Amino acid sequence: MADSTTPHQVAIVGCGIIGHTHADTVAARADAVVTALVDGDEAAASALAARLTEAGQPEPTVYADLGAALAGSDVSLVAICTPSGTHAALAEQALAQKVHVVIEKPLDVDLPRARRLGAAATRAANHGVISSVISQHRFDPGSARVAEAIRAGRFGQLTSAVATVAWWRSDEYYASAGWRGTWAQDGGGALMNQGVHTVDLLLWFMGRPVSIQAQALRAAHHAIEVEDTVVATLTFENGAVATLHATTAAFPGGRTRVSVHGTAGGAELEDDVLRRFTADGKEADLPVETEPPGGHVAQYADIFDAIGNGEQPGITVHDAIDALATVRAVYVASTLQRPVKFADVLEGRYDDVDVSRGIGLPPG
Repeated sequence: MADSTTPHQVAIVGCGIIGHTHADTVAARADAVVTALVDGDEAAASALAARLTEAGQPEPTVYADLGAALAGSDVSLVAICTPSGTHAALAEQALAQKVHVVIEKPLDVDLPRARRLGAAATRAANHGVISSVISQHRFDPGSARVAEAIRAGRFGQLTSAVATVAWWRSDEYYASAGWRGTWAQDGGGALMNQGVHTVDLLLWFMGRPVSIQAQALRAAHHAIEVEDTVVATLTFENGAVATLHATTAAFPGGRTRVSVHGTAGGAELEDDVLRRFTADGKEADLPVETEPPGGHVAQYADIFDAIGNGEQPGITVHDAIDALATVRAVYVASTLQRPVKFADVLEGRYDDVDVSRGIGLPPG
């Protein structure tokens, strides 16, 4: 572990596109340095090592697996950027060595594995070891302003919300990596991969769901295993309702929107920017600076602050378990063609449901 004056030594596990994002974010900080890269693909690891050294960083050591990196270096934080289905196992491995962990979204694709990781994260927290899952849009200024207004009751009684992710992904995108569009490693399609951040925001604003019903299908991409389009309705503990929509079959690609409505106001976020805000019964002026900060910067700041202060980060593994359980509940509801209780999914009562059977094809 690093002390207050020694930069944190960070291992990036998975040197693909998102691994570059994490590495760039860490490298831009004065209190951290990437000292280890973990990837079985030597070319990918070498490319990221070159990227870091060209940016003036010390050359990191490359390892073929996380165990070797933990044994061969003095890393204090591991960033897991591998395919989604490997996340929980790698995180548990790091936590067992009392090393802080950051996990790229989603937490994992398997809810039982996520529960085990949740228990491991709780044990690790008792020893001062933190774990967090990337949900960087909670740190966008607009999202934070909406959440603060909700907590302060400025929207009155929350009545409803609408969340939509209307994107386009080509067949070439899914063919570009063997894990894309598979249940084993991607864990789902438009909702699990592209929409999980929006699910997280919806839960942050509205609270835990009570029941969920849904329909998921492959509308345009028939070579994949998972859905490219899903629509769900959710009811929440506060009595409000919401619709949730995610698709990668919206050519040429649309926008991500989240709107929240209440008896005294509401707000709308579009592509992470606050576009409308009404509170306390009157429309409010939007701040001049409405563009969110880049990438993962704000969340990493929160993570390193938590480590330095001996506190838990703003987003925990348990927050991410709720988001994963919501996605799983959507798939279960589509498979069973009936509403399901969120608590039943969270607690494992539907763990044996094969959700791959619930992804239909369009009529015709």
